[in-house]
This record gives sequence, C-alpha cells and structure tokens, in this order.
Amino acid sequence: MPMQQTINRRKAIQLAGAAAAVAVVNKTGGAISKPADKPAFIYCLNMSTIRGHNLGFVKELETASAAGFRSVEIWIDSLQEYLRTGGTITDAKKRLDDLGLKVEDSIGFAKWIVDDEATRKQALEQVRMEMGLLAQIGCKRMAAPAMGAINSSNISLDVVAERYRAILDFSDKSGVVPQLEMWGFLNILSNVSDVLYVAMQSGHSAAKVLLDIFHLYRGNTSLDTLPLMNPLAVDILHMNDYPAGISHEVITDADRIYPGDGIAPIKKILHILRRHDQPLVLSTELFNKEYYRHSALTVAKTALTKMKLVTENI
Repeated sequence: MPMQQTINRRKAIQLAGAAAAVAVVNKTGGAISKPADKPAFIYCLNMSTIRGHNLGFVKELETASAAGFRSVEIWIDSLQEYLRTGGTITDAKKRLDDLGLKVEDSIGFAKWIVDDEATRKQALEQVRMEMGLLAQIGCKRMAAPAMGAINSSNISLDVVAERYRAILDFSDKSGVVPQLEMWGFLNILSNVSDVLYVAMQSGHSAAKVLLDIFHLYRGNTSLDTLPLMNPLAVDILHMNDYPAGISHEVITDADRIYPGDGIAPIKKILHILRRHDQPLVLSTELFNKEYYRHSALTVAKTALTKMKLVTENI
C-alpha cells in the first residue's frame, strides 16, 4: 500500500474516533448520560390465572393492579360481558388508565382456521369486530390459536398460512396483530417448527408467534433446536411450570403450576427467547383449580413474585 494512502487511512480512523468522542459530549462540555437499560421483561397477568374466581372484567383488572401488575392479558368474552351488562368501551379504557394497566394481549377463540367456509367467514368477521374493540382500549395484540381444529390433521400448513394471512391483513387497519398461538395438544401447530413455518409462509411482516412454557413441553418441542428461532418472532411468552412425574403425552392445562415451582427449564428457555430490542412480555397463564381456593389477590401476588424470582440474573 502506498505511504500516502496509509497516512490518509490513519487520519480517517483518528477522525472517526474523535467524532465518536464528540457524540457523547453535550454542548456545555459535560458527558451525555446513557439511556437507562431497558428491562429484559415485562411482567403480565393472564386473567385465566384468576378466572375461576368469577370476578368479572372490572374486578379482574382491579385485582391485577392491586397485586402490582402493570400489564394484563384479558379474555375477550369477559370484556364483551362487561359491555353487554351496561359498560362502555370508553369506560373500560378509563378504568384501565386509572388503574395504570396496559392490555398487552387478548385471549379469544375465533375459528379462523377451519375448513368449513361459512364458519370461517363468520370467524373472520368476529376477528375484525374484536380487533376494533381492542384497538379502542389500546391493546395491540390478540391470540390466534387453532380453535376448531383440535382434532384435525388434514389441514396443510400452507393452507393454515393462507388463513393466518387473512387475519393478519386486518391488522393493517386495526393495528391489532394476531399472534399465532401454539397449542401442544393439537395435531397441527403443536410445536415451534409448525408455528414458525406458518408465520413465515404467511408472508406478512407483522406475523408473530405466541409460545408457552407448558405447551413447549406438551408439544414435545426440542430445546436443543429452539435456539434456531429468532427471538424477534415472539412478543409474549406464557409463563407457568409443570410438576415431575407427568409425561408430555398426558399432562393437561389443569396441571400447570406457578413458574419456578416445577421442573420446567424456564431459565434456559428465557435465555433463548430474551429479546434485546424490547422487553419480552412474560404473562402467567394458569388453570389450576387448587389456586382458585385462595383469594384472587393472593394468587395474583404469588404469580408476580414467582415470575420475578425465576427471572433473577437473566
């Protein structure tokens, strides 16, 4: 390399270094403080965890707030019952704001995936309507499980991708993105490879998948290959645990226990799925009837405490 080019290159590197140094100094000569590190996780309560207490929409929100949560996953039927019995969507939004709560996601069961054209058409209208309600309370996501296809194995993943794309297209106007949910007990969409394939094959830039500690086990997803997926595909992880001695073939939703109380490799999963561009939403989703024997506030507080404990040092 000629001497003149070497000198010019060195000078350019020096100038680049000087520019970088200037970038961290403000006009008065003081150092600009770095923005605070983003939290790795957002702690959220899925209302399934206290659903057995039959509190109703407002009291569920009040319980979550009193327990210390600032994020929740609501069930769309609970919101709709609130509206049917005299509540308004404006009042629902005000109640959320007053309680300091953000709705991260909504749990609904529209049959958007089924083969029957009439049923699917009705489901698409249901999804559109629910997205409209959710947008008004500031919720940007809704769960999209394969409801109606529990025993189906004859729907190809390519067809599922087309049908998932159909509800994704609604998000272009509503701003509410359906999260393709994995259910480990299904014949389709029962493992991570299935839902990732469908999400990618949909061809929509907003596609996301919704995973769950319990369903990773129930669907027998290998954690050895889980690192192959990009964490950017997951905004929300349903948090729970499972006890020893129950095989993945027979374990049920009712067997879910608090995060950290069982044998699930939660820390390993969190290390794989942790995002660095934004916090990963961790939402406790339980269906344990034994917990319904305790007060809803006690259950919600316990869920938050357990999540914080299991995420220490991650």
